[in-house]
Amino acid sequence: QVQVVESGGGSVQSGGSLRLSCVVSGRSISNLAMGWYRQAPGKERERVASIGSDRSTYYKDSLQGRFTVSRDNVKNMVYLQMNNLKPEDTAVYFCNWISRSIPQWPWGQGTQVMVSS
Repeated sequence: QVQVVESGGGSVQSGGSLRLSCVVSGRSISNLAMGWYRQAPGKERERVASIGSDRSTYYKDSLQGRFTVSRDNVKNMVYLQMNNLKPEDTAVYFCNWISRSIPQWPWGQGTQVMVSS
């Protein structure tokens, strides 16, 4: 059974940085595209970044240049480096396997990111 655990969230001031981590157990991610999503209060969950098995990357337009997604297939982990954080980045962040642009696993608990102005 696959388990996904996100961590690294916290409270920061505007302009601060956080590095989120996602560890997957129960299945190797080496040949999977992995994505980071977020859900802000009262809003739908949205994909913010993803990384393919070939390490190609995708970013939501407004986040390009501030967020960086990476992966470590040996550790079976995915990371999201977030710089110059803004209050609108406040959300719960999740990671998941993406196939055909659709998240495939049940959602984990996520990690809360709060950015104050």
